[in-house]
Amino acid sequence: MPITDDAIEKIKGMIVSGELRPGDRLPKEADLAAQLGLSRNSLREAVRALSLVRILDVRQGDGTYVTSLEPKALLDGLSFIVDLHHDRTVLEFFEVRRILEPAATALAARQISLETVDALRDHLAKVTDESAVEDLVENDLEFHRRIAEAAGNSVLFSLVDTLCGPTIRARVWRGLTQEGALRRTLDEHHAILDALAARQAEVAHALATVHVAGVEQWLRKAL
Repeated sequence: MPITDDAIEKIKGMIVSGELRPGDRLPKEADLAAQLGLSRNSLREAVRALSLVRILDVRQGDGTYVTSLEPKALLDGLSFIVDLHHDRTVLEFFEVRRILEPAATALAARQISLETVDALRDHLAKVTDESAVEDLVENDLEFHRRIAEAAGNSVLFSLVDTLCGPTIRARVWRGLTQEGALRRTLDEHHAILDALAARQAEVAHALATVHVAGVEQWLRKAL
């Protein structure tokens, strides 16, 4: 195993074992290197690598800390990778969305509050089929984001939130070129919300699947 990889594994082991917890400050470099049996150079490289994936936070003049390790922070690295893809790979993101978003919608249907349902109705009322495509897409993103949040699973929410980004261009493109796309999107949103309000988890799952699949199928034909 390369020396830097070994150093990364040893630091990760300290976090997994609970020896280092979220928010903890790492020991001084010289002390930690001696404790782990590493050179200071390999330790520095490991710390640099772990800071890039948001596991460690290097604070100039203050030391190095374990981050919150919240899913959203750890998935920021995935978000960077996602943002790099604008070719046919976007279809793969739609495929993953088609798996995750309906699952999140079904979970939300089982526990969503009346206050959240009312807030979502107010949110959808902000746009009509006369709205600009960009406004509709922004409304769409926030609608699905709030539903994923209502599912009550922070990992699932973070994955859905991260994977929505690369599909924005495709949604705008569809809205500009496919006749009736805006009205269809609004109708599908209201149908999903009605299923959520009625706590019909299976119906909500099916409607969300059709909603995401509609854009995916259009894109497959357009590319």
